[in-house]
Amino acid sequence: MSQSIQLGKYNRLQVLSSNEYGLDLGFSVQDKVLLPNRYVEKSMLQEDWLDVFVYLDSEDRPTATTENPFAQVGQFAFLQCVEVNRIGAFLDWGLPKDLLVPFGQQFQPLQPGRSYLVYLYIDNASQRLVATTKLDKHLDKSPASFSKGQEVKAVVRRKTDLGYLCIINNSHSALLFKDQTIKHLKVGTELKAYIREVRSDGKINLSLNKGAIQAKDKLASEILSELEDNNGFLPLNDKSAPEDIYRNFQVSKAVFKRTIGLLYKERKIRIESDGIYRL
Repeated sequence: MSQSIQLGKYNRLQVLSSNEYGLDLGFSVQDKVLLPNRYVEKSMLQEDWLDVFVYLDSEDRPTATTENPFAQVGQFAFLQCVEVNRIGAFLDWGLPKDLLVPFGQQFQPLQPGRSYLVYLYIDNASQRLVATTKLDKHLDKSPASFSKGQEVKAVVRRKTDLGYLCIINNSHSALLFKDQTIKHLKVGTELKAYIREVRSDGKINLSLNKGAIQAKDKLASEILSELEDNNGFLPLNDKSAPEDIYRNFQVSKAVFKRTIGLLYKERKIRIESDGIYRL
């Protein structure tokens, strides 16, 4: 099919003509796709522009629909397996024709009734819209351009010893530490999260509380300011009594430890047995 009409994505197409099967949509007579009668409404007139999703029907013909799939090409989604046969596994993605996951694209064999996190893409060999549970190769490995505190859409990929590995904005991998959550999160759970830190090695940490990020930044500034006012030294460290920390900064020992740990990683302080020093 034409490069102009994008398979597996939403397209804004013009009504070119009508026939017994439905409406021809596209940019020209040579660049069109059928919107079947079951989706046609009386208000749709010739030369109107319609927002439709384009996929392959049961006979592998490019077809337009006004229905909304659960995901489109280039996105990750948590979808339920409804059938497994000799071709592969099939997922319910909200359209009449189920979405194929070829056997070669299954990290482990899929089972009907269970849901899986998958990535949607166009198979180069067959030019079909398919999905895969082999996610790593579809994650963006380039340096992230996220800023601290930026809101992102996260989906939980799996649980780890440290917390939850997530995919953010359909592009990068990020970690949500378990101390940032108050309940167990299931694979496929979608979250509104915030960039807590983009580390020097490119790894990304998340927070579910933007206010906590702002509070930590405020505390870091206060610690650095106190160091400046006291000749670069404070008699507090990660071993100090909670009451001493609270008396100086009105925060818990856990929050103080995390903050000086971040300052240490940023090479702004050094931590010694007698306190912290400004670098």
